[in-house]
Amino acid sequence: MVRLWKGLFTFEPVMKRIIIAIDGYSSCGKSTLAKALAKSLHYAYVDTGAMYRAVTLYFLNNNVDINNREAVKDALQHIEIHFERTKTGNHTFLNDVDVENEIRTMRISEMVSPVSTISEVRRFLVAQQQKMGKRKGIVMDGRDIGTVVFPNAELKIFLTADTNIRTQRRFDELASKGQPTDFEAVKRNLLERDMIDSNRADSPLRQADDAILIDNSDLTPSEQLEKVLNMVHEFEMV
Repeated sequence: MVRLWKGLFTFEPVMKRIIIAIDGYSSCGKSTLAKALAKSLHYAYVDTGAMYRAVTLYFLNNNVDINNREAVKDALQHIEIHFERTKTGNHTFLNDVDVENEIRTMRISEMVSPVSTISEVRRFLVAQQQKMGKRKGIVMDGRDIGTVVFPNAELKIFLTADTNIRTQRRFDELASKGQPTDFEAVKRNLLERDMIDSNRADSPLRQADDAILIDNSDLTPSEQLEKVLNMVHEFEMV
């Protein structure tokens, strides 16, 4: 590190902690990038998609009618979500139960977008997400982070990729977890989620005006990380 000397005192550049907002379509690698950034920068990482998946899991397990506003509001009062670092990475806990594997199944994928359109759910989770970011030094990924949750985030990234490449990534992820499915079913699910997320009335998925667009179809995770780290360093120096 460069040191600036003045008399007997040593001055070092002060690194400013910022908020990094990552938005984008399903299976674009938002979480992969966000986790790698948080690790490299020693920042906190919040997977907002996991939060919506956890709510979806609670609704399914407790037969909550998502079309009944009062039932939804009542159910939200019984939901607590937090994250913990484990030997296998960052895990999501729903009411103190580790649900990381369960929320990644197709059962949840097929319902998470309809649940995420519910205004009460979005307000409930956005309030928690904004509270998490008050101290800055945080990387958060989702679909409305740069537009709704942190509209004043110092760095906003919007990820996209070719549909077939996204489908293959998701297909490979499910296969690695022993969850049998077929390519076309995964593709239909991704396209349906894109449509729902982009057209919902409450905070739809869209690129913030000041977000940097990255098409990572032909980028490796390490290439993408290096690209964004270079952007981060432009904001870090006070």
